[in-house]
Amino acid sequence: MWALSAAGCRWLGAAGSLGVTVGGYAAGALPVRGGGEVWAPRGGGAEAFGAVLCALGLSLLVLAWWRYGVLLAGGARDRALVTLACWAAPLLVAPPLHSADVYSYIAQGAMVLEGHDVYGAGPSVLGPGDLGADAAASVGGNWTDTPAPYGPVFLLVAEAVVRLTGGAVVPAVLLFRLVAVAAVALLVWAVRGLDRDEGALWLAVLNPLVLVHVVGGVHNDGLMAGLMLAGVLLAVRGRWVWGSVLVGCAVMVKSPAAVALLFVGVLVARRAGGGARGLAKGLLLPGAVAGAVAAGASLLAGTGFGWLGTQSVAGAIHTPLSLTSDLGLALGTLVADDPGPVKTAVQQAGLLAAAAVIAVLAWRAYRGRTDPVLGLGLSLAALVALSPMVQPWYLLWGTAAVAAAAWRSRAGQVLAVLSAALVYETQPDGRTPWYGFVAAGLVLALGLLWLRRDPWPPARPGGAAEGTRPVGAGR
Repeated sequence: MWALSAAGCRWLGAAGSLGVTVGGYAAGALPVRGGGEVWAPRGGGAEAFGAVLCALGLSLLVLAWWRYGVLLAGGARDRALVTLACWAAPLLVAPPLHSADVYSYIAQGAMVLEGHDVYGAGPSVLGPGDLGADAAASVGGNWTDTPAPYGPVFLLVAEAVVRLTGGAVVPAVLLFRLVAVAAVALLVWAVRGLDRDEGALWLAVLNPLVLVHVVGGVHNDGLMAGLMLAGVLLAVRGRWVWGSVLVGCAVMVKSPAAVALLFVGVLVARRAGGGARGLAKGLLLPGAVAGAVAAGASLLAGTGFGWLGTQSVAGAIHTPLSLTSDLGLALGTLVADDPGPVKTAVQQAGLLAAAAVIAVLAWRAYRGRTDPVLGLGLSLAALVALSPMVQPWYLLWGTAAVAAAAWRSRAGQVLAVLSAALVYETQPDGRTPWYGFVAAGLVLALGLLWLRRDPWPPARPGGAAEGTRPVGAGR
């Protein structure tokens, strides 16, 4: 049947992306003002129709993606980059999808350009006549008064976008989308450098979370992941200084990329022959390089070092996907009049547990028992699972690294199922209603059942796991 072939999946997925794009013009995260006639909020029946069209298109894209992965796991070969282009192309002209975060990016860039303290105030400081005011009016909920949790490298990008577009909403969103596309291209380069198997690209880049939340939603997590994995690739190839520079830039987009410095350090220590001297080099040198990048970026951006004090602001906002926040809130409600302290204690315990997992994986990588790239991916997945704030697109932090190291592994398969499920959690306008969680739960249950009944072939006839690099391999 043609629809089940690789070519059929390519075009079915493209039709799905087109449906999401067209539906987004009525049901997407449209700006409150500044969107002109094309991106003006519709309301009523048009919005409902757009939401249905988005849901149908998204489901078609997810089904095409999953079938495409099954074909690749079964040994099929296809032009994955052509498929990526077909699936991503319609989303390039879509309004913001599944999130209004890009309006925060524009407003923060305007704040930097206008001399506001972006680490001391939120977009609400921009008045009606100020540069970026239209974008600030579209910033959602708690984020209106929240200081920027991003590093100065990203704020330099945001400032450049606002400078080039004058802060006009539509041009600024489209220019940010070009930045997102560049991030996806960087991810492609890094993943192909670590594993030439097309299945790695399937999980890392053709992933619906990437298409919907990086290309469609313009989240800067794509830029963080692209810089981080590119830096790891350079370190694997022995160019750890430049690798540390790129990872440092990734940290200055979003701080969780700092985990990669530990695994770059593992690579440096192993190449130095291990021992106390090797460990010292691995623990100190990549961090020193990244620290120099952070200091330089902070001075260049003119924003100072306020980012050091805003890394926990996001954790103050409760997200239902955070297991530790949900557990802490439930326990606090049961045992105390004020659940806040109990919730905070559980969140901190979760972070300590994540740190322990990361330390164990780094030690295993240093001892040669775990591939360092795989260790990085699993570490980031653990960090997300135990974080006080979790959004669906955070799963991309570790998924790309796991894909590049062992896409056919059980971890890769589980991440694939989670990707297919979590893409349903948010609606095109960025809301998270109850039925989004129901849809995600149903897809998760079906995906896990599918994997149990039909697991992907784990190995080549020669014995090595296909899509899995030998421990410590440096390709």
